[in-house]
Amino acid sequence: MSKTFFCVDAHTCGNPVRLVAGGGPQLIGANMSEKRQHFLKEFDWIRTGLMFEPRGHDMMSGSILYPPHDPNNDVAVLFIETSGCLPMCGHGTIGTITIAIEEGLIQPKIPGVIRMEAPAGLVLIEYKQEGKKVKSVKLRNVASYLAAENLEVDCPDLGRLTFDVAYGGNFYAIVDPQENFPGLENYTASQLITWSQTIRKRINELYTFVHPLDSTINGCSHVLWTGKTIDPTSTARNAVFYGDKAIDRSPCGTGTSARMAQWHAKGKLKMGEDFIHESFIGSKFTGRVEEEVDLNGINAIIPSVEGWAKVFGYNTIKIDAEDDPYAYGFQVI
Repeated sequence: MSKTFFCVDAHTCGNPVRLVAGGGPQLIGANMSEKRQHFLKEFDWIRTGLMFEPRGHDMMSGSILYPPHDPNNDVAVLFIETSGCLPMCGHGTIGTITIAIEEGLIQPKIPGVIRMEAPAGLVLIEYKQEGKKVKSVKLRNVASYLAAENLEVDCPDLGRLTFDVAYGGNFYAIVDPQENFPGLENYTASQLITWSQTIRKRINELYTFVHPLDSTINGCSHVLWTGKTIDPTSTARNAVFYGDKAIDRSPCGTGTSARMAQWHAKGKLKMGEDFIHESFIGSKFTGRVEEEVDLNGINAIIPSVEGWAKVFGYNTIKIDAEDDPYAYGFQVI
């Protein structure tokens, strides 16, 4: 099998986004959730080939554009990264929309506004443009909620940890400072990665998390460690673990949504208040609780997340399985 993909590369606040602008597979389904299942069944080799080494790396994240299923919408997006084919990706949305507007890949029905279909649901987007450059993208995310509180897991070196689980497009185990974990600022990224690999596995063995409206969205895929901010004007800081070896360089859009849902449920964040979220490297997203909603009997919020992305390159990538033993990628764990 030989296939060529035309990609545009960018980063969102430091974390990569590789948009597949040409060569994406034709998918079957009435919506992006169904098409995500088709992709996982038949085309996951595209994800591993483009995201894993040698064509990608441990932090690689990307997306593929599709026509919308509802004519009122502008675009549909499939998210691919080292951790899998995600229901939703916030930093990926910011990067994808930036690339798509600057490169003329989509033509919004209303300039400055985009209705985007993701596997997790409809995402409403506003973007600010100056000349040919997109300066910022603000996404109004899917309904997010606190799924569980005060769960426990044993962590190597640290011992017993208490954590919450919240949904913001993916399920996040949120580890706040406590007796055995004084905050992320006390540890290296490599330490957080090593512990995350173990506790995520244990969490999924001990607990079950399923979206109330879509059973294909399940399991804890990310670990969100929290701690003191670098900038005293920021609200909070996090280090999000995803894939098998990655710490998100951006503040993580669905992670920011999940954490705002956690804070709002605990009375720490009111509707309309700015939530300035820092990443491990200090880059920032601005979040806000836009609305309180009922999600099949669960108290949830509609969060917004705003950030920026920079386009930096074009990539024509070939996957040729005929003579390349690493055509479909590999990882060194």
